[in-house]
Amino acid sequence: MKRRTTALSVTAAALLVAAPLLTGCSTGAHPGAAAVVGGERISISQVQGHVEAVRAAQRQQPDADELISTSSTLTRETVNFLVYLQVVDRAAASQGVEVTRRQVQEARADAEANAGGPEALAQSALSGQGGLPLTSGQIDDVLRSNLQIQGIAEQLGVLTDPLGGEKVGALLAETAQEVGVDINPRYGTWDAQTVSLVDLQEPWLRTADRDQQAVTLDG
Repeated sequence: MKRRTTALSVTAAALLVAAPLLTGCSTGAHPGAAAVVGGERISISQVQGHVEAVRAAQRQQPDADELISTSSTLTRETVNFLVYLQVVDRAAASQGVEVTRRQVQEARADAEANAGGPEALAQSALSGQGGLPLTSGQIDDVLRSNLQIQGIAEQLGVLTDPLGGEKVGALLAETAQEVGVDINPRYGTWDAQTVSLVDLQEPWLRTADRDQQAVTLDG
C-alpha cells in the first residue's frame, strides 16, 4: 500500500476475507431502503440518483451505447458500493483515522497525473475501469475510501505486511457485523464466500438489474 492514492480503484472483495460482512435483508421495517447500515438507510432514491448521474454522463459520450451495455449491472453495483463506503467510514472512525479534504484533493491530483489529465481520469472512471462506472464528481468518494483503507492499515501496523489486505479486510468484516447491514432482497443476498451480492432465484427478480461487483485493491 502507498501512503497516497495514485489510481482509481474500489476496494472490497479483493480486500475482504471470506467472512459474513453483510447479513439479513430489508423488510417492511425499512420501506424505501435499498440497504440499512447500522440503522442508517441508503434509500432507493439515493441509489437511483447515483445511477442516473452515471447514465446521464454516459449518454453524452460518443460510445454511449457501449458504455451503457457494458454496465448493465450498475444498480446493484451501486448498492454494494454505497454500503461499502459506509462500512469503511465506520471502520476508519473506530481506528481514529481521519481523511481531510486536502488529502483527497492531493490524491485526485495524483490520479489525474497518472491517468494523463482530468479528462482522461474522468473517462476511465465513466467506463468502469476502476471497477464501478462513476461520474467525475463521484471519483472523490473512491479516493477518500482508499485513503481511509491506507490509514487503517497504518494504524494496524500492516502497511508492509503481505497479509495486510486480509487483516484490514477482517476489520471491515468485523465492523459490518457489529453495526449490522440489511440488504433489500430486490438487489439479491450477501454471499460471504464470494464477498459479493448474488442473485435471488425468484422469477420476479430475473429481469431486474443484475450484478456482481468488480473491485480492485490499489497498492
